[in-house]
Amino acid sequence: MNTELEELYQQVILDHSRRPRNFGPLEGEATRVHGDNPSCGDEIHLAVRFGPDGAVEDVKFTGQGCAISQASASLMTLKLKGRPRAEAETMLNAFHDLVTKDVPEPPKQLGDLRLLQGVRKFPQRVKCAMLAWRAFEQALAQQAGEGTVSTEES
Repeated sequence: MNTELEELYQQVILDHSRRPRNFGPLEGEATRVHGDNPSCGDEIHLAVRFGPDGAVEDVKFTGQGCAISQASASLMTLKLKGRPRAEAETMLNAFHDLVTKDVPEPPKQLGDLRLLQGVRKFPQRVKCAMLAWRAFEQALAQQAGEGTVSTEES
């Protein structure tokens, strides 16, 4: 990573971890997932409201953790809110590939999330970056009610 990109990465991560977007409880009917990363103590409570067509109408989170997990959750909520289900699933898969594989040209649709590409070099940090996304994946699977997910599961 060049120095300019590293600086931008740090600025975006710090901004989103200090002032997370869509942080707080989601009132009303929502699918709720508690996610945790036992290896470092990161924890997230994700709430997603799906529309009748399965689109992500609203998404919010609470919890605590390292700068990467909080920034990833914040950036994720910005990207997923208002997206049709198929597009949200595509984004989930694209982000997973971004942080786990060598992706020469990250998809532009990920926006600032592309700055998290460097975490793939640090397996413990991949779990931090993926925590909110794993919770979202669980929310997609259950579509309603409450569930849990952990980074220690396969």
